[in-house]
Amino acid sequence: MYSFLICAAALIASYFIYGKAIERIAGVDESVETPVHKLEDGVDYIPMPRWKLYLVHFLNIAGLGPIFGAIQGALFGPAAFLWIVLGTIFIGAVHDFFSGFMSLRSDGFTMPEIISKYLGTKARKFVGVIIVITGILVASTFATGSADLLASLTGVPTLIWLVVIFIYFLIATLFPVDKIIGKIYPIFGALFLLMAVLMIGALMLNPAYTIPEFTTQGLYFTDKSIFPYLFVTIACGAISGFHASQSPIVARCMTTEKDARPVFFGAMVLEGITALIWAAIAMAFFNGQPQLAVLYGATPSIGVNQMATALLGPVGLVLTIIGVVVCPITTGDTALRSSRITMADELKINQEKLTSRVKLAVPLFIVSFALTFIDFSLIWRYFAWVQLIVATAVLYAGTVYLIQNKKHYIVALLPAIVCTLIAFGYILQAPEGLRLPSLTANVISVIATVIIAIVFLKKYR
Repeated sequence: MYSFLICAAALIASYFIYGKAIERIAGVDESVETPVHKLEDGVDYIPMPRWKLYLVHFLNIAGLGPIFGAIQGALFGPAAFLWIVLGTIFIGAVHDFFSGFMSLRSDGFTMPEIISKYLGTKARKFVGVIIVITGILVASTFATGSADLLASLTGVPTLIWLVVIFIYFLIATLFPVDKIIGKIYPIFGALFLLMAVLMIGALMLNPAYTIPEFTTQGLYFTDKSIFPYLFVTIACGAISGFHASQSPIVARCMTTEKDARPVFFGAMVLEGITALIWAAIAMAFFNGQPQLAVLYGATPSIGVNQMATALLGPVGLVLTIIGVVVCPITTGDTALRSSRITMADELKINQEKLTSRVKLAVPLFIVSFALTFIDFSLIWRYFAWVQLIVATAVLYAGTVYLIQNKKHYIVALLPAIVCTLIAFGYILQAPEGLRLPSLTANVISVIATVIIAIVFLKKYR
């Protein structure tokens, strides 16, 4: 338990210490006019207060990510704690802050335009396609997890729940941001956090469960190596490029740059805490039982339901429906919304008219719905790797922003290099990748990362 408490304290402290340092390095200026003051349109650019933006952004980036990823990552044992803490503070929160801050400084640009501005036009279309694909995969993954749990609870076929969920997706994606997202998301965001707090509180008070320490031996229920698999398994909750696709949604509604640290850095820290909680809960429930660990890791929605019911009884069932059904669905619709506005920006299609939004949204929904029939774990792994590519590009763009403004760019460059190494390491040896021997893959990854870092610095510095 002490390891968990130390990690939680480190995450909280990072917001006040490292977050403040990042804010200062970036050059946050309250006098700078934000996009909403210039471009308010009643659809995507609508002013909203800080507390509402914080909860909306937290829900947008969280969903199933810090729950399912943490449960699967718990198979690696207490090493997951270290990755969540270090990844959140030095990679994830930095990535989220600069993705949002660069959008704030660029009229609410989506990530392809940000990439084009700082890394050049050659990378723009590639990142645009990746952003759209990420949104589609998130919607598919989160809808599938929610529908599976609803089917197990009600007996109604999964397909019917998927249809209902995607009808909601379409409605929420097409409506102005303040009509649904701005009104109900803060409530669900608060409930999502409440679920995690109540769960960990009940776990700590129950003597039947023990959260393992860093020194625990043998708590390792997977044959996969920590590098690179742990770092990709726990994506949301450490580093996720998907967050970059969500940042412009709230950046377009932010009335002052002083909101950047609380909303972007702060929401990522809170997601890290959420992932830490669920990793701890999962490890305590595994309790030396390999079969149970593998079961929960493979079907995390069922695991969440059983964990919540065991710890909180009927209240746990209600919270499960909120945490694993409602909240992921709300994240899924903003994922598709970000894909829509990215495509609109790339194709220069004005989104004030409903018919324009429908033309872009419908094809996205058809593709996303079709992907729900593919194996969940396979979609999750591809999603995790694809979002890592986006995160890497955003961090390199953040580095260029800092170089151009004569700032301490190392805070963005080092995370970018780490993400490059992980991305190469995973795709070279993963079963869904090139399947090279781990030693060969790791050596190639290091060489490729060093070359990219040298070329990058030579070109941009």
